[in-house]
Amino acid sequence: MWIDSHCHLNHSKFTPEGGVEAALAAAKEAGVGGMLSIDCLIREEFDGLLQLVKPLENVWCTVGTHPHDAGRKDEKSVTLDELIALATSDDKVIGIGECGLDYYYNLSSIEDQQECFRKHIRACLATDLPMIVHARDADDDIIRIIREETGGKGMRGIMHCFSSSPKMGFEALDLGFHISFSGILTFKKSVELQEFAREVPMDRLLVETDSPYLAPEPFRGKMNHPALVVHTGKFLADLKGISPEEMAKITTENFFKLFDKAKLS
Repeated sequence: MWIDSHCHLNHSKFTPEGGVEAALAAAKEAGVGGMLSIDCLIREEFDGLLQLVKPLENVWCTVGTHPHDAGRKDEKSVTLDELIALATSDDKVIGIGECGLDYYYNLSSIEDQQECFRKHIRACLATDLPMIVHARDADDDIIRIIREETGGKGMRGIMHCFSSSPKMGFEALDLGFHISFSGILTFKKSVELQEFAREVPMDRLLVETDSPYLAPEPFRGKMNHPALVVHTGKFLADLKGISPEEMAKITTENFFKLFDKAKLS
């Protein structure tokens, strides 16, 4: 069984009639036994996302503000206490994020992004829930802020859709994070990323789609969906020199150890 550790089932590409149902059916047929659908907007998306996943077997969600939206007035109005309350409001909510820093697009100011990121770290520490981190062109500040907020002790979480430098990856591992690989791992240009993946300890590996984005080879350019996590998982298995069945078992066990609030139906 595979687990898609990061997808966006509430994205508009999934919302047409039958979209989510078709994606879930395809995932089940491919051997994907569960998935985590990620929140990006607390005010605008969380309630609807929670209602979407509640009736679905082995589908969970998170709550959080994406760094692109950290400067929005409605997102800035979410207090730490409110974030903690939402994160503990339902058994289907098993993590906090997607949060982090994105200095590539800078759709929110650096100051707003960092303030929002710190709030999410504090919520994770208060709830002991894992954090899902989005990092782009902000490696040093991501690591620095985590160290500052945790007193250097680190925390539970995922560096999602990992495509940062190996240096940042090893620092994140030292701080207790898991590394989740998306379809980017399968791209021909991702040589350095593939070399890093070979070095990640087996007990820290996860796979994801980030669907509907970043479909793996040979589906690059097409809409991504949770079933395609299998292709990334098989590619990762080849890099590590193990069978796809072993990789499925390892990454699934890693998911449930990290997200210990998640229970299979």
